Amino acid sequence: MADDYVVQETKSPSWQLPAIVILALLALGGLAFGWSNSNKVDETKQAVADQMKTFQGSVQQDMTGLKDRLVVAEKANSDLQGDLKVVTDKLKITQGQLKKARAEAAESNTQTAEMVKTLDTSVHSELATKASSDDVKTVDTRVSKVSTDLDKTNSDLNMARSELGTLIARNHDEIDVLRRQGERDYTEFTITGKNQPQKVGNVTVVLKGVNEKRNRSNFVYTVEDKSYEAKNANINAPLFFYLSGTHQPEELVINKVGKNTISGYLSVPKAGVQPATAAAASTKSGS
Repeated sequence: MADDYVVQETKSPSWQLPAIVILALLALGGLAFGWSNSNKVDETKQAVADQMKTFQGSVQQDMTGLKDRLVVAEKANSDLQGDLKVVTDKLKITQGQLKKARAEAAESNTQTAEMVKTLDTSVHSELATKASSDDVKTVDTRVSKVSTDLDKTNSDLNMARSELGTLIARNHDEIDVLRRQGERDYTEFTITGKNQPQKVGNVTVVLKGVNEKRNRSNFVYTVEDKSYEAKNANINAPLFFYLSGTHQPEELVINKVGKNTISGYLSVPKAGVQPATAAAASTKSGS
């Protein structure tokens, strides 16, 4: 009897093959991802290494610069210490000289004070013993000389009076002197340029021309709507005019002549003030 062999075929499930393929693909993908990440890590390491090298170079350069600066600073510090020592030594000498000078000054002041005291005592003693008639005569002589000088000054002032008895100022200082007397008001002016009317107090003045060499000028002055022309007017020569209802004149005086310019003043009597000349005349008549 022949042996009968039964061959039994075992079939694997149908899902195994796709699973194996998928696993293989996943493995390949994992390998590819790992290889890619490995390359990126290498690149990152290289970039970090380059940055570290650059940073190290920069730090090394900065350290070199700091070392150079430190050497310079140490040298400057050494020089300053040397200069400080020299200044300190000189200062000690100066302080000693200063103390000596102060001591000498104090001694000199003491001696000066004593000399002044002695001189003061001597002067007072001499004044007390020499107050004789000769000294009195000397003082009288000096007083007489001062009186003579005052008389001369009065004579000079009298020479500067106008025909109406008013004093004529020749400059700013003399105008101030007359102004302090309080009898009249004085308005100083300077007119520059021809045919340009300028108001001076209650008068309008218009310059027409000048003669610098002869100190003369031509101008027109208007008072109360009346115009008057002054031709070849000399300096320090007053022009008198009366306002309506007044008995004391106003004076217009030119003190200085320049190139197309004249300077002077207007003198106006103060209300209720009697001129010194009139007062003196009434005093004489009364006596």
